[in-house]
Amino acid sequence: MSENIGYVRTEMALPEPAPPRERGPVAWARKNLFATPVDSILTFIGLAIAATIVVPLFQWALVNAQWTGTDRTYCSTVAQGGIQPDGWSGACWAFVKAKFGQFMFGRYPIEERWRVILVAIMFVVLLVPLMVPRVPRKGLNAFLLFLVFPVVAYVLLVGDMFGLTHVETPLWGGLLVTLALSFVGIVVSLPLGILLALGRRSKMPVVKMVSVIFIETVRGVPLITVLFMASVMLPLFLPAGMSFDKFLRALIGVSLFASAYMAEVVRGGLQAIPKGQYEGADSLGLSYWQKMGLIVLPQALKLVIPGIVNTFIGMFKDTSLVYIISMFDLLGVVRQNFSDPAWASPQTPASGLVFAALVFWMFCFGMSRYSIYMEQRLDTGHKR
Repeated sequence: MSENIGYVRTEMALPEPAPPRERGPVAWARKNLFATPVDSILTFIGLAIAATIVVPLFQWALVNAQWTGTDRTYCSTVAQGGIQPDGWSGACWAFVKAKFGQFMFGRYPIEERWRVILVAIMFVVLLVPLMVPRVPRKGLNAFLLFLVFPVVAYVLLVGDMFGLTHVETPLWGGLLVTLALSFVGIVVSLPLGILLALGRRSKMPVVKMVSVIFIETVRGVPLITVLFMASVMLPLFLPAGMSFDKFLRALIGVSLFASAYMAEVVRGGLQAIPKGQYEGADSLGLSYWQKMGLIVLPQALKLVIPGIVNTFIGMFKDTSLVYIISMFDLLGVVRQNFSDPAWASPQTPASGLVFAALVFWMFCFGMSRYSIYMEQRLDTGHKR
């Protein structure tokens, strides 16, 4: 008795395009903006708010903006002509253009700024390959970036050797100070924070007590207090006649402050690792440092990537607080130039602050997006 088989597919069916109503901008808007009556109402409210804010902002930043000029009179001139010092309503980008060098380098000598540019190029050349997973020799790359580069950068920026002119750190300013403080803070705070987190979970009472006291003390005071102590009070505890650079004091203060917060972030990751991972490592006969370095920490750090990057972003923005100890980062230099009588106009402060905000946003947004990329790349498929 034979079986009657009408049809047997021997190959996969080819994919068909989505129905016309399910693709294109109209379909996207219907699904995301007008799916329900409530969504439609909220969409119209959002569009009204955006129109109220975006259109005047666009006019202020682009349409009515003054892009060129040599003093404040250009920022008091309407594009159509006529002097209106108090009535002009456009951004003064001419001020930003004129002061751009100070915003980037502070009072670093103009003829020596090539050294800062060279350091920036070296930093980018070493950082980008380290961030791209496909580029080989990560160990050598990290060695050059975190150990060799700081020494070379110090020699180039400070000078006083190899025929380079000495440039005192009080002359540093602008984005140079912001990036220098952030880079050193990141490089120091992550390993120090890991050690503090391990120390807080240690079974040795003295190590645990020291770690807890340090973390809770630093986290219990604002960064301004830490910077003030590092700049003003720390020299009082040094031997007579001994002192060190104010910029170095700020580096120490920022690094220690960030490491205390980093320690708590890492400790959260350590506590999230199942107990079985610790027991499995012990069953293999691994030592404490082998267990942490090969088993526990790689998993813990992967879990807390958002918290780590959030700490980095917060530290990057908090560098503006060095203004309290008479150091001028990007925001400090921008504010300092508001007092220049040649550029005193109603639009100067807003233009300078918007420029500083855009620079901070670009760096913070870049760190945020890269952290998302790393989370997706290291995702092992565990959904919570």
